[in-house]
Amino acid sequence: MLVFDKKDALSHHLESLRQPKTSVGFVPTMGALHQGHLSLLAQSVVENDITVISIFVNPTQFNNPEDLEKYPRTLESDIQKVRTISEKILIYAPSVADIYEGKTESKSYSFEGLEHQMEGKFRPGHFDGVGTVVKKLFEIVNPTRAYFGEKDFQQLQIVKKLVAKEQLPVIIVGCPVYREANGLAMSSRNERLSPQERQEAALIYATLQKTANQFAQQSIAKTRQMVAETFANHPLFQLEYFEIAEENTLKPAVKKQKNRKYRAFIAVFANNVRLIDTISLN
Repeated sequence: MLVFDKKDALSHHLESLRQPKTSVGFVPTMGALHQGHLSLLAQSVVENDITVISIFVNPTQFNNPEDLEKYPRTLESDIQKVRTISEKILIYAPSVADIYEGKTESKSYSFEGLEHQMEGKFRPGHFDGVGTVVKKLFEIVNPTRAYFGEKDFQQLQIVKKLVAKEQLPVIIVGCPVYREANGLAMSSRNERLSPQERQEAALIYATLQKTANQFAQQSIAKTRQMVAETFANHPLFQLEYFEIAEENTLKPAVKKQKNRKYRAFIAVFANNVRLIDTISLN
């Protein structure tokens, strides 16, 4: 299994493998890999001639320095997990210097308002950091397809917008949320939960399922109230936001309209661990 820590070495190796119709699949991650990441890799391996995974904790998308410091870094374990999918997957695990070349800062992007909703409201500059690093990674790997999980649905929509605005020659593939046995969306942050917290965090998805089941009958205002009361009555959790939004614009919905696709989004703190999830309401 080949592991690269320099972009030039990775680019040169990829160029040596490319033929006119060679397809390259790419899975960008921040490491601390779990089964959700591996499912993206498995799909890429099936759909492409070459698969690349990046493992890079991107500093420019963290608005909270403490969160950046605590983010798990488990490269050796990650390599072993990648190996269970295929020995032929190429791993790119760069330093900050290799990616940013001494200028660790974000480009300022406009994503036509997508960046101002939900995560953008509570994590200033986050999507500038995401857009910056994703564009850099795409330029290094030059993938045919790139795979992103729908748990970070807002990020998925923003990456699609980035590709359209920058006219990048890559197909963005959104993949379903991968969940633990109790329904909790798989996330690298789950490793920071205690076993009891991890079990109780099943409430997040259970609440989203209740929202989806009641969406046709309940008003949006009543649904928001139900969710707020659910978490206000649980001592472990602090609800940061719950939103029902139209899928394409991500703008908060006030009244349901026909022929629109809606999605519920939630961010919850379990002690100091921030967890997000989403569910389609159609």
